[in-house]
Amino acid sequence: MSSKKVIKTPNAPDPVGPYNQAIKVGNFIYCSGQIAIDPISNEINYKGNIEKETTQVLKNLQAVLNAGGAKFEDVIKTTIYLTDLKNFQTVNEIYSRFFNVEVPPARACIEVSSLPKGVLIEIDCVAYLD
Repeated sequence: MSSKKVIKTPNAPDPVGPYNQAIKVGNFIYCSGQIAIDPISNEINYKGNIEKETTQVLKNLQAVLNAGGAKFEDVIKTTIYLTDLKNFQTVNEIYSRFFNVEVPPARACIEVSSLPKGVLIEIDCVAYLD
């Protein structure tokens, strides 16, 4: 089995707990869930604004993927966690701008009662590098 490699970038926020931004094993990159923390200020600048939170989350994921040598085209699975499924359509529109690829990844969307730091959305993903 391949050894695990930690992926870390200053272009995404530091983890808020005892975990890494991502782990690479073989050709797979497992990205931890990202919330809307701005990596420069380390603050949530748009708490409660689903459009801006979603955009920040996807920018954070993009930074982590890039640090691992991947891009959105390499993502094979995402999971979206929402505190309110009424935000699904708005999230879907923003998500489709980032995942505007020939073969979009598999995906699950789950409503949860709460998320870290009171945010509205969290997204994690798995990428595969050929």
